[in-house]
Amino acid sequence: MGMLCAVSFHRYGRLYYFDPGPLSPRVGDAVLVPTDEGPEVAECVWAAQWVSEDTSGFPRLAGLADAGALDRDARLRRRRADAKVAAKKLIRAHDLPMRVLAVDCLDPSGTEPERVTLYFTAPHRVDFRSLVRDLGATLHCRVSLRQLSARDSARVQGGIGSCGRDLCCATFLTDFEPVTVRMARDQDLPLNPMRISGACGRLMCCLKYEHPLYAGSSTYPSTGQQVDTPEGEGRVVARHPPSETVVVRRSSDGGLRRCALSEVCGSRQAYEERPLS
Repeated sequence: MGMLCAVSFHRYGRLYYFDPGPLSPRVGDAVLVPTDEGPEVAECVWAAQWVSEDTSGFPRLAGLADAGALDRDARLRRRRADAKVAAKKLIRAHDLPMRVLAVDCLDPSGTEPERVTLYFTAPHRVDFRSLVRDLGATLHCRVSLRQLSARDSARVQGGIGSCGRDLCCATFLTDFEPVTVRMARDQDLPLNPMRISGACGRLMCCLKYEHPLYAGSSTYPSTGQQVDTPEGEGRVVARHPPSETVVVRRSSDGGLRRCALSEVCGSRQAYEERPLS
């Protein structure tokens, strides 16, 4: 048991959890979080509070952001915006099929010069050697470019999914796990790319969330199988493992009813039937 707070580097961006230590940051406070390049400014979006989980493995905040840290953060934000504008102009000038998604700047120190990293997407491999040379001359710093995959680009940009919520990859999802068409087929979903594809154009990551439940439904009658119900025989047209029900089309009148799995399997004690909404 311990205390945790959540911070974000961008408005409505991914949340990162930290041990506040002796600090008591409130929502909206600017705090310093440790990174590989040194402390960075982030906004507290969830005030420190007690949680039941073990918090010994969470990193600790480096402190509250002072005026110097805020000025440095504002300068880096302006630098990133200027670098993004310059990169877009040069990309058009070189007529390259690239789209800049994000820019990261490393503040120069006494031993290391300033470095700017641009993240971009492209339909194929791009020869950007001349672009890097011109960007370095324009920005007067070291420049590196990194091409992102479709899933990584969706994570960086963020957005709203078909469920109406923020994209999983832009909020809590840390690692991408393989998603296959078989997972959609096992869940009786239409194999229409427009229905099972996410904002990145790939199969939705959430197809994997409920797949273990459907994969373990070997006791369910398959779609199209003839089953017995209290109202007579019928044919299974859909399955719904989360609610342990199946949809049956009655042979007598062609009506649809949602019935409990335990009933169609032969146990009349847990029978439940309700019209489809």
